[in-house]
Amino acid sequence: MKNGNTQEQGSGDALPFLEFAAPGVLELRPYEPGMPVEELQRRLGVANAIKLASNENPLGASPKVRQALAQAAQGNLALYPDDGGFRLKAKLAALHGVGPESITLCNGSNTLLDLVARVFLGDGRAAMYSEYAFAVYPLVTLAQNAEAIVVPALPPDSAMPYGDDVDGFVRMLRPDVAVIFIASPNNPTGTWVEAAEFERFMARVPAHTIVVLDEAYHAFQDPALRIASGRLMRSYPNLMITRTFSKAHGLAALRVGYGVAHPRVTDLLHRVRQPFNNGTLALLAAELALDDTDHVARTVELNTRERARVAAALQAMGLRTLPSQANFLAIDFGRSSAPIHQALLEQGVIVRPMGSYHLPNFLRVSIGTESENDRFLGALRQALHP
Repeated sequence: MKNGNTQEQGSGDALPFLEFAAPGVLELRPYEPGMPVEELQRRLGVANAIKLASNENPLGASPKVRQALAQAAQGNLALYPDDGGFRLKAKLAALHGVGPESITLCNGSNTLLDLVARVFLGDGRAAMYSEYAFAVYPLVTLAQNAEAIVVPALPPDSAMPYGDDVDGFVRMLRPDVAVIFIASPNNPTGTWVEAAEFERFMARVPAHTIVVLDEAYHAFQDPALRIASGRLMRSYPNLMITRTFSKAHGLAALRVGYGVAHPRVTDLLHRVRQPFNNGTLALLAAELALDDTDHVARTVELNTRERARVAAALQAMGLRTLPSQANFLAIDFGRSSAPIHQALLEQGVIVRPMGSYHLPNFLRVSIGTESENDRFLGALRQALHP
């Protein structure tokens, strides 16, 4: 017998509880992660697939981290982790020249973006981000029923094609803008904001507006091009930076990110942060990863060398890549990239389509090892000239 209040899913009947869903959430599309290798192999029956879709570290985690985790996993996993992340915070504070009270630890830097939105956004407030910005910015903005102000990107023929138009941000600023999200280098384009330009920008942003500088790909950028975010934070208490251990440190599976901000901002973020949001093994891995600077240096050297080589090979094929200071390249095919993406999948090479970023002619390829990159380039030649 069916309860009178029960409605069968898929029956076509209205679902009254949807009336109480947040309007912003109803407008959202879920984040689309890169396809796992196992899924491709199951779907197409492809063996020995490689994944160059999610900007992961091709060298993996530091051997020192892996060894320590193997030993730590034999310990008492029944105990909750250190909720304050005391040791990791101390190391990060020393790295950035701030007190521990300026550090927020999170389950990946994505979570930190969500915390910022929960604290500072809501009805009657707005967030700003660039046209081709990281997909999480609109997710966290709309989830809080805040207005999204999308700043048109720089034109394709500019010196920084599809990059952030910082002057455009200033022109579109309004008193109700509570948060500005800017990534440098930016995902998915690889473009960046010039350091002097960003400093001029900060001088023009109202003091009541939080600027979140997303530096997930900071380690891969030429040091001469990096924004002096630490110095600027001392002049602008409304500036916050976010970083992650998922990329250069190779800890994507453990999900550790952090933010550096004025202590009052950090205090507010901690009020909505979930308790125990970093596991014991994740905290340990991050601590050790910070110490193994040689592993990060090897990662960056490989990426810098191979990024240039792959870009040159693509150019030799007559393809355009956007300027990149990250660990990936965005490739413009001048036509729909969907057939090329499918052809690559059929050869066991997973890259990232960019249609969800409103760039349907582009594919994004992560920089892998030399052999992985050779595999990609060979598969792409086959896809272009079957």
